[in-house]
Amino acid sequence: MPQTPSSVDRIVTSGTFRLDGGEWEVDNNVWIVGDERSAIVVDAAHDAEAIARALGDRELMAVVCTHAHNDHINAAAELADLADAPILLHPDDAELWAMVYPDREPDAPLLHGEWLQAGDVELEVLHTPGHSPGAVCLHAPAIGTVFSGDTLFQGGPGATGRSFSDFPTIIDSIRTRLLTLDPETVVLTGHGDPTTIGAESPHLQEWIERGS
Repeated sequence: MPQTPSSVDRIVTSGTFRLDGGEWEVDNNVWIVGDERSAIVVDAAHDAEAIARALGDRELMAVVCTHAHNDHINAAAELADLADAPILLHPDDAELWAMVYPDREPDAPLLHGEWLQAGDVELEVLHTPGHSPGAVCLHAPAIGTVFSGDTLFQGGPGATGRSFSDFPTIIDSIRTRLLTLDPETVVLTGHGDPTTIGAESPHLQEWIERGS
């Protein structure tokens, strides 16, 4: 299994994913990226207090949402308020966000090509729609890592069988935004174990052929 970089901490939280009238119990990866002084949180899921404890004394620079499915954002507001930090989300996921937070908007948009600072780590925002319209991945080239949210997992692309998702779109996102990364790039996913771009490329070529 690929090693998580030393500048990244992983917390696994558990809760319920809700969409289209269904409910599923899920375990989510919450990623803390930065150094001993400051950090960002990628996908504040289920348990704001547990995430805050993991942050410790570090300053939280932002709560970054790879997409707005409830299981990835349901602790975002509480964590942001605890730490006085902004919430960042791609605007194309506004409708999904409003299902969870009808009376609150994210503080700033995540836009393709934008760079975020997480301690001494820089991350480039890659818009990767398909699992949801505003899904993004965060590429940190200096540490050879991409945070893929639910766009790419060990074994294939994220799910596209529910509202707001589209299979050809996610395949195009993976082909143009992720398969172009260095094969050694570690993929830190929204659920489950890490993988690498190189390990997934053979499987993804099959998925791309299905989507073409």
